Amino acid sequence: MFRLRKPDERYLVQVHVRYRDLPLSYAEVGCSRGIGLAGYVGDSYRIRLGSGAAVFERARQAVRDWRMLRLGWVEPCWPDASLKEGALVGTVARVFGLWTVNVCRIVFIVDEEGPVSRFGFAYGTLPGHVECGEERFLVEWRRADNSVWYDIRAISKPGGLLARLAYPLTRWLQRRFGRGSLRALAEAVR
Repeated sequence: MFRLRKPDERYLVQVHVRYRDLPLSYAEVGCSRGIGLAGYVGDSYRIRLGSGAAVFERARQAVRDWRMLRLGWVEPCWPDASLKEGALVGTVARVFGLWTVNVCRIVFIVDEEGPVSRFGFAYGTLPGHVECGEERFLVEWRRADNSVWYDIRAISKPGGLLARLAYPLTRWLQRRFGRGSLRALAEAVR
């Protein structure tokens, strides 16, 4: 969905209603848990956020607050949405003077305690998204060395004809998003 003007609250409510019951645009639900998938491109980004329980808790809260989606040129559609399986997650992005809305559904939540504690989620694309696939956002605290990390894994392929025609551009935007998300979460934790 491309627009000349930034979508307002009313428009985003309509988008939410229109997309709430749509199925995912791919069949391989959970694919971001693994290494890769034939026919899809895998992207991984990772950054050390610091050390210790306090950093991990700040990172968990930053994920709950969608801070990794607040990049200046990208922002969450529904910033008050709860982090729960089945919830809709959308982003509004400004690219070359146009605005685009892309909608996903949370397909799984990660909340694990142990020698490596993990918190995060993955969302999967819905019809109309520029891409087709899944993206996982995860923070982890490795207690053995006390390190805290933020990790993104995306498994995707073009979601339609326009994305295929503009594939070099969409790949550039995906990499820009990945690097920007790392910076945004690192800044939120500081």
